[in-house]
Order: sequence, then structure tokens, then C-alpha cells
Amino acid sequence: MDVPAISTENLTRRFGNLVAVDGVNLRVVPGQFFGFLGPNGAGKSTTIKMLTGLLAPTSGRIEILGRDMVADSVEVKRQIGVVPEGMALFGRLTGSEYLNFVGRMYGLGRSVASQRAAELLEFMQLANQPKALVADYSHGMQKKLALAAAVIHGPRILFLDEPFEGVDAIASGTLKAMLQRMIARGATIFLTSHVLEIVERLCSHLAIIHRGRLVAQGSLEDLRAGVQAHAAAASGNGDQPIAPAVPSEKLTLEEIFLRIVGGSRISEGELSWLG
Repeated sequence: MDVPAISTENLTRRFGNLVAVDGVNLRVVPGQFFGFLGPNGAGKSTTIKMLTGLLAPTSGRIEILGRDMVADSVEVKRQIGVVPEGMALFGRLTGSEYLNFVGRMYGLGRSVASQRAAELLEFMQLANQPKALVADYSHGMQKKLALAAAVIHGPRILFLDEPFEGVDAIASGTLKAMLQRMIARGATIFLTSHVLEIVERLCSHLAIIHRGRLVAQGSLEDLRAGVQAHAAAASGNGDQPIAPAVPSEKLTLEEIFLRIVGGSRISEGELSWLG
């Protein structure tokens, strides 16, 4: 059996009395475009920070490409790329200077780093303002630069935390094209996003975290079938399902997500002051 790209065992993180991530067991196969979903505050970003070595787990185990994240963190970090939600770019550099710096930090030779930086800037449509500082980039341009920096060393796994947030349709299309190229070349992508339509379009497999616990994991078809089977069983037992499934229609990812995390239980009452 192939070594998983990402594997966790009882992964837990506490902040005082708060259990942000509670016994999560993840398994991501190499080459998958994997979506990691959950409501706000569910533990998504905390999980990504642990998977990428930015935050130590309270307990549990993480293996990336068969290597223990704690015991072999430097080698693991050489094999991964990360686009964090906050991006954390160096604003007083130009895009070319920043990419060359990142490439050199990953151990690329000067000429290789320069060539890859130039190719990435051209691909991301950032090459037309060579003297512009990163601080003067638009939000979408900074997102594209952050992705370029995350892939300049050719990572085997790419972690993306809300990469499409605040990005216009043109920049979003560029990012998607880059990600599809990586998948075609055998890379693994681990994505968190609140834009469920994008996740549904890009990801083949998903996991859903809710209140720190993993509540679903599998292919989109597996999750769809599970939700529909649960609804049918509830109806057969005389119970009122969360929302009746329609066998002739395919549930969207949004519908699957809301049924699993209980979002459809939201009150339908009115706010008097909104008349």
C-alpha cells in the first residue's frame, strides 16, 4: 500500500480549557485534491498549522509523506508548500526579489531561483510591474504571489488556507489553472475554503470538521450517498430527517455540508426589526 501523503492519529490541540482539535484521524492519498471543510471556529486553521509544523500538537501523531512531523520537521518542510490565510509576505521587496529570496531559502541555486521566479511572475500575470513593491500589490496580486512562493521549490504537498478569499474571477482562474497543473503532475493539494462551489469543482475527496471533531471523510460521492442513506433511514424509522433527500437529484456540496453539520436546523423565525 502507498504511503499516505498526510496521515494523523488522534491529533489534538488544546488552548487552556478549549479543545480546538479533538482526536482527528486524517488520511490523504498522494495525488488527491483534498478539501477540508468546517464552520467558522471548527478547527480548520489550527489543524493546518499543526500539519505544516507552525503549531505543535498537544497530543497525537502527524506523518507527512511517511515522515514524522515532530521528529523530522526540517525534511518535511522541504517537501511542502504553504499559503497561509494571512499570507505573511515581505512588503518592502518587489515580487521578483521576494520569489528569489524564497527560492534561495529552499536551497535552489541562484540561476534556478531566478529562472523559476521569472516564469512564475509571467504565469501569474505579475511581470508587467517589475519595480512595484509587494506592499503596493492588490489583494488578488498578493494571493497569486503567495501561491508562486509556495510552489517555487516544487513541493510534493501544497497546503492552502482560504486561497480564493477576496480574489476576483480573473485571479481565481489563474490560481485554479496552477493548482490543476500541480495535480496533473502528481502533487497533493490540501485546501480549506468557505467557497463550497470551488471546493466541489476542484476536490475529489473531502473531510468535514465540526467543533474540533472529524465528522465525515471520503469522496464527494461517498459523502453524498451517506447523507442520502441517513435521510432515507430516518424517514423509514418514522423520524423527521433534517431535510428530505430527493433521490432523483444530486445533492450539492453545500447541501451535504449543511446536513452533516446541522446548518439546516437554523431557526426560520423572523427578526421583527427587519420587517
